[in-house]
Amino acid sequence: MDIGHAMTPVDMFRKEVFDQIGDLRELDIFNTDILVAIWQRPTKTAGGIIMPDQVLKEDEFQGKAGLLLKKGPAAFEDAKGVWFQDANINIGDWLIYRPSDAWRIDIHGVKCRIIRDDAIRCRVASPEMVW
Repeated sequence: MDIGHAMTPVDMFRKEVFDQIGDLRELDIFNTDILVAIWQRPTKTAGGIIMPDQVLKEDEFQGKAGLLLKKGPAAFEDAKGVWFQDANINIGDWLIYRPSDAWRIDIHGVKCRIIRDDAIRCRVASPEMVW
């Protein structure tokens, strides 16, 4: 990171999640499932507006963006090339999904979801693109 370059809320969230969740080697994600951290907006907008707690709480239940933390051994693999067509989805990517397609859990205090790879609808550069 360049000196003088401030971290964005997305950069800060990514760093905080990976720092807090720690080593996931002892967590086995099976088959085509993946683990994502649920994107949660900052408490204060770029314009200085403080978000009410209830609005922020909705991210936990209705948020559609997640940071990929871990993949099952068969996740995003598609021998027939129908689903992913060499999409090359990696740890740290931002993924979009329907919240009801996922199972919500906390891991080391990080709000997460476990979801099947074929329930992922797209990858985005930033979770701030969607609501």
